[in-house]
Amino acid sequence: MPDHEVVIVGAGPVGLLLACLLVQDGVDVVVCERRAEADPRTRAIGIHRPGLDALDAVELGPAVRQDALRLDGGDVISRGRILASLTFTSERPVLVLPQRQTDALLRERLGLLSPGALLSAHAVRRVRDEGSFVRVCVDTASGVREITGALVVAADGVRSPRREELGIGWRAHAGAGAYAMADAADSSDDRRARLYCEPEGLVESFPLPAGRRRWVVRQGSTGAEPLTAAAFRAVVEARTGIRPEVSDEVAPSVFDAAQHTARSHGRGRVVLLGDALHEVSPIGGQGMNLGWMDALRLSEAIVRDRARGSFDLHGYGRRARRSARSAQRRSAFYMSMGRPSNGVSLVARDTLIRTLGSAPLRRGSAGLITMRGI
Repeated sequence: MPDHEVVIVGAGPVGLLLACLLVQDGVDVVVCERRAEADPRTRAIGIHRPGLDALDAVELGPAVRQDALRLDGGDVISRGRILASLTFTSERPVLVLPQRQTDALLRERLGLLSPGALLSAHAVRRVRDEGSFVRVCVDTASGVREITGALVVAADGVRSPRREELGIGWRAHAGAGAYAMADAADSSDDRRARLYCEPEGLVESFPLPAGRRRWVVRQGSTGAEPLTAAAFRAVVEARTGIRPEVSDEVAPSVFDAAQHTARSHGRGRVVLLGDALHEVSPIGGQGMNLGWMDALRLSEAIVRDRARGSFDLHGYGRRARRSARSAQRRSAFYMSMGRPSNGVSLVARDTLIRTLGSAPLRRGSAGLITMRGI
């Protein structure tokens, strides 16, 4: 008999949500996380309707609604003119909550449901499918440990060692760029997101809870150099006329946005979940929510099949990859709108944005941004 029914590799928001879902249905779960402490970074901030539904399923919706900032809507601006203005309804809200707070809520919930299920400072070295169970080799502070499970779920991120260990290919899709990001003080009570589609490139501005605002600037294709706080402020001001209150002590983070999908959802008794299965550009804010949707689907499949001791997860894989491709196409479009532009292409882009924000199309455009239909 395996030690556990399910071993989850990775205690990010997606792995934690799956653990909570499974434990609620009586599944014996353990989560292996390589970090000794929770990740303190802000990282993902947007929670859309599908993500909120997933959090409701583990009884965290009320706490998230209480702690998060709810966006009133968003504006797309170019050269000082508002091209489109959207409102987010109560049926399709966009909530903003730093990932570290979301993670904390999920960790607390899992601790209540199954004390001891989360194994911190447990770095998975390798997994081996033995046919009737999976053997997991783990590095711990006290040495190497072996854990066995009927199923292993790899929720270990975009660079998933488990995906590479399984030899599953990583297919690239359209949508790539380099960005810099910094959070700044903001004393206003402004609850609107703003996208500045300027000739020199995109600047995004999102309100955060507790009097903060996130700024993101497009730098180029990929591999851009880091910026100092002063240089970051100068870029934002040059493009938008606004000088954000980014402290000199802040080191803006630089990241390359890219989009990929795994060629398979897994092999045998090892299955991929979330970013290990698909990478979606953070421009558009869909990745974490998409992973939560995957977790709901995977949980349903595991609970359905656990009694017979084998798992048919092909349906889960097809649905997860289909949703990912829809999200990736949307993100690729958002990124194309933020590329540097001039002349005829700039006029055409502005005209398209105005059209999408016009009264007949406004509701549909808001639905696309809030993940309707994915």
